[in-house]
Formats: sequence, C-alpha cells, structure tokens
Amino acid sequence: MKRRDLLKFAGFTAAGTAMIGGTGTAHAGATGAARSRDDVDLFVRDWGEGRPIVFVHSWALASQMWQYQMLPLTQAGYRCIAYDRRGHGQSPDTGGGYDFDTLADDLARVLEQRGLKGVTLVGHSMGAGEIARYIGRHGSARIAKIVIASPACTPLLFKRPDNPAGIDQAFFDKLRAGMIADFPKWVDDNADPFVVPATSPGMRAWIKGMFADVSLQAAFDCNRAMTTTDFRTDLKKIDRPTLVIHGTRDASAPLELTGRPTANAISGARLEIYEGAPHGLFATHIDRLTRDIRQFAEA
Repeated sequence: MKRRDLLKFAGFTAAGTAMIGGTGTAHAGATGAARSRDDVDLFVRDWGEGRPIVFVHSWALASQMWQYQMLPLTQAGYRCIAYDRRGHGQSPDTGGGYDFDTLADDLARVLEQRGLKGVTLVGHSMGAGEIARYIGRHGSARIAKIVIASPACTPLLFKRPDNPAGIDQAFFDKLRAGMIADFPKWVDDNADPFVVPATSPGMRAWIKGMFADVSLQAAFDCNRAMTTTDFRTDLKKIDRPTLVIHGTRDASAPLELTGRPTANAISGARLEIYEGAPHGLFATHIDRLTRDIRQFAEA
C-alpha cells in the first residue's frame, strides 16, 4: 500500500499543524502518524501539553475541522490531538476498512501509541459512532469523559421492527446515488443548512475544501456504515461522564432522531441543546462549543 509523504507537512510546524506539540517540544513518540493494525499511517495533529483531549472528526471532513477548538484549548493548558480518518484529509485512501469496527480500532491505536490516559474524547457527527464502537470494543480504561456533538448515526438510523422511528433504506440509497453522480453538486446542495446565514464565505469555502479532499469511496462506504450500523449496545457500555450537544436547526441529523435518543441511551448523560445551531456548530458556535468542552473536561 502506498503511503503519503508526511515530510511535506513539516513546513507547517510553526503554524501548529505539525507533527509535534504546539509548545514546540516534541511529545514522546510523536511522528505525525499512528500506525493502524493493518499498517495504515494515519495523520495525527498533536498540539500543546497537559491533560489530553482527543478529537474525532465528522463524516467527509478532516481533523483540521477542530482547529478553532484545539488552539484555544491548548492555550488553556490542554494537549489536543486529532487525526484524519483513513481516506480523509491527509491519511491514505486504503480502498477499504470503512466499517466501524476497523475505525474504532484506528482510534484505539491513536490512543495506545501516544500512551494517552485520562482522555476527554470529543466526536462530531460520524465521530459519535466511532467513539461508541471504541468503548464497545476496547472499554473505557483510557477515557475520563466523553463529549458527543451533533451525533449523526447513533443510536440507530435505519428502520426495522424494533426501531420503527428509523428511516427507510430507500432514502439512504437515493442519497448515496446523488453522491456518486456528482459529489461536488451534492455538497453544494447541502451546504446552506450545514451552517448559518452569518457564516462567512471564507468559512464556507474552507469546509467545502475538506469535502473536496475526501476519497469518494471513503465517503460512500462511511455513509453506508453510518446508516446501517446499530450502536445501541455500544452506547449502553459507556460508563464515563458524557455530554451530548445538539442544535435545533440540525438538518443533517435532527435532534429527535439522534441527539436526544443518544443522550437517553447513555447512563447519566447530559444533553445540551443549542437553540438555532446547525450541524456544523463547530464552525458556527465556536466559542460556545469550546467553552462547553473545556468546562466539561474540567468539572
């Protein structure tokens, strides 16, 4: 399997997108990559020093989506780590492995290879599924707290006899048909509800740029996994304090379909509702989300 040349990213060290921590001191074993169980080098951002917060990014985006949370949190004394899911951002397109078992194992390798403990895990959208499956497969020994923002696939999306409120598979089939016919058009058609009217053209272009970089196979296969995977058992295994954050204007993953049921499925979880927030609240509600992550991590 061909791997991308990580050396070309070395020039971004001073800007904080490098392979070392944001303080300028390399972390032990920090190489800019985490090696998966099937020998995939996943690109990792590792900024700052202090208690670790590990970020899992959204479907079809990349770890850089978290930079507006990571930078202020590093300045507040946290070590912030985010990685690109296989087929996304600067991680290789593996041609497979886009099921949640494999993706959860990738998250496990990031935590293990950096020796992380007492972690606050933060996931957005699809990241909620990876976190849930990680706990289901690997347990919570390394985890202190969990923040789930705008969950898009938990607890269970598709309709079945024991989930009558789910969505018919035909809807998802049609959605994916639009993706593979013209993915840039699909992104354009769904861009406005992802943010708010006040979102700047530059911010919109930045988000679209991440979508443009994703492997179409990864986007397709991950979407299929999101819409067919049952996380109900995984959520029941979460035994760490959990904060679920969801916006009332989330057109991608409506609150009553995913956010509230996810919070209800996790023992002791707290649901924080952002009035008027869309799915892309990491970009539209930057200060509030950052503050809520910090306060929850410190509590």
